[in-house]
Amino acid sequence: MSAAQSSWILIIIAFIAANLPWLSERVLLVLEPKGGVKGPLWRWLEWLLLFFIIGGVAMGMEQKLNGEIYPQDWEFYTVALCLFLVFALPGFIYRYELREMLKKR
Repeated sequence: MSAAQSSWILIIIAFIAANLPWLSERVLLVLEPKGGVKGPLWRWLEWLLLFFIIGGVAMGMEQKLNGEIYPQDWEFYTVALCLFLVFALPGFIYRYELREMLKKR
């Protein structure tokens, strides 16, 4: 697998992972919440956990493709976090805006 293919696969996986907390009603995609509805705090905590998991996958892919993990400064991680936040926007909009509008219709 080439570096370009790996990059696109990672971007697609990150996009899907960033939206999972807003599309699923299960806590950590496994456990049923006590009230039947997962709260916003759980969604944000899952999103943050998935950010770190995808970061680990990305580091593993970098190690596999390049033979080493290149050191990064704080700017890289800030941009990665913001990109993951932008990736989560469709799921967030669906959960808090679009779903309610579709129910009223």
